[in-house]
Amino acid sequence: MFAFAIIQDEFVSLPPVVPRGPVALLGLGAGTAAHMMLEVWPWIQLIGWEIDPTIIELSRDYFGMSNLEKTTELGGSLSVRIGDALSPSATVEGGFAGVVVDLFADGKVLPQLQEAETWVEIAKKLMPDGRIMVNCGGADTPVSLAADTGVSSWVQNPTIKALCSAFPGQLNWKRLSEKESVNYVALTSPLPDLEEWSTSLPSELSPRVKQWVPCELA
Repeated sequence: MFAFAIIQDEFVSLPPVVPRGPVALLGLGAGTAAHMMLEVWPWIQLIGWEIDPTIIELSRDYFGMSNLEKTTELGGSLSVRIGDALSPSATVEGGFAGVVVDLFADGKVLPQLQEAETWVEIAKKLMPDGRIMVNCGGADTPVSLAADTGVSSWVQNPTIKALCSAFPGQLNWKRLSEKESVNYVALTSPLPDLEEWSTSLPSELSPRVKQWVPCELA
């Protein structure tokens, strides 16, 4: 088993809590998340959007993305789309089982993701019972790694605030800390059964899902 990355391992944990069906990767990049998801879930059908064709070319030539585009024995594969991940055309008939959002520019979350309306539109791309998982980036202001995981922490992240506004009572979050940095990740819809979720995952990921908590304003 490979070593998991701190953000991508969260994305790998998504398939057990969504229906069977295609999963969108909005912000494909070099395909790290796709590589990890297909290794753990070789049946999964991924559709990834990347706006920069040069990144796709380099990833195919040097990072093995072309291998991900080949269908596995269990039917999984990555289908690459070059274009705007937030475009209305970035969808499939019947909707996505899950949407993974990892959209950054110059090291910062895209400003559109700090608007509730953007998330309402992304949610329209889901099939029934589908979920969105989001790399929300860091906080607006410095956060102590020793700080608790209460409201005082997540409200400093504008993307989570927008998500909470778009999905009141239907959002979960967790904070990831590595050395001196803090990062947030969010998951839409009611909080899954954490015990069932944990047992469905590889041992490297199993304990981490228990850190998810509902996003509450009080």
